[in-house]
Amino acid sequence: MTGLSVLDLHAAHGHGPILHGIDLTVPDGALACVLGPSGCGKSTLLRVLAGFHPAAGGQVVLHGRVLDDGRSRLAAEHRGIGLVPQDGALFPHLSVAANIGFGLPRSQRRARVGDLLDLVGLPGLAERRPHQLSGGQQQRVALARALAPRPRLLLLDEPFAALDATLRAQLRREVAATLRQSGTTAVLVTHDQDEALSFADTIAVLRDGRIAQSGSPDELYHRPTDAAVARVLGEANLIPAEIKEVEAHTALGALALAGPVPALRSGLALLRPGQLRLTAEPVAGSFPAKVLDSDFRGHDHRVELRPEASGLPDILVAASERSWPTGGEAYVSAVGPVHVVSQA
Repeated sequence: MTGLSVLDLHAAHGHGPILHGIDLTVPDGALACVLGPSGCGKSTLLRVLAGFHPAAGGQVVLHGRVLDDGRSRLAAEHRGIGLVPQDGALFPHLSVAANIGFGLPRSQRRARVGDLLDLVGLPGLAERRPHQLSGGQQQRVALARALAPRPRLLLLDEPFAALDATLRAQLRREVAATLRQSGTTAVLVTHDQDEALSFADTIAVLRDGRIAQSGSPDELYHRPTDAAVARVLGEANLIPAEIKEVEAHTALGALALAGPVPALRSGLALLRPGQLRLTAEPVAGSFPAKVLDSDFRGHDHRVELRPEASGLPDILVAASERSWPTGGEAYVSAVGPVHVVSQA
């Protein structure tokens, strides 16, 4: 069942168009993410969905009800949509319980607040004030407050951006689990690809006010439509390639294609950092490269290299289990099949 449908949506600020024919479908109970850089239209899209900004054309439909069609617009307070802003926006003078229960009928507050405190993992903190909570706890309270009136759709406006990296990763896992447990349909907007890949069931990459590609995290990461989408989803080594039968012929040699043979006859072979193997000695199909940098990331090392072969990018990025001395030499070869993208 479709929860949210956005059909040919246009929006503008004054005479300047911002969104150009957005199409987005989010199934009931699914978690979706709109991913893109600053200025691509993410915030405008979120504001149109929430009812804070008018559509210039197209439709926003939630559970079969038209919220905005460019001519008539349902007021924000009547849409049944919850919003978790970036800073939480809690009332500093109210307790946690009062923040969560704000706007609920008095008869429902005690039971509903108790249920939500359990759901977001904050039992026993009902009487605390926001200043007595950590940043992560404040965002959990903001989530509980948004869920309190049982919204038909929840919008999350980069709610983890102000948190440190470890807490951000932990909290987004907890929030995703909470939303799945409650069966809430949600749309997260972010510029962080790790956040999008780990949070969402479906991702829409927004570029210059248009959806460049949408699909599952696995599909977008491994099978992007073009070079720009490939880079938005993570570090990408993009190597000129000619398609011949079921292989991509590159400066790395002939590489097997992942999936069906693409319609294009030439393009860029996508190799994620984990698909580049580094060895201290030459092996079949390898070429030498100078190590420019090697950064330890806990689970692996990110290694920047300058290849000593023509037909390759100036810089390649590999993921390695070991550190490589800067200024030294490594031998690089490709591992696994590749996906070929257009250069657009």
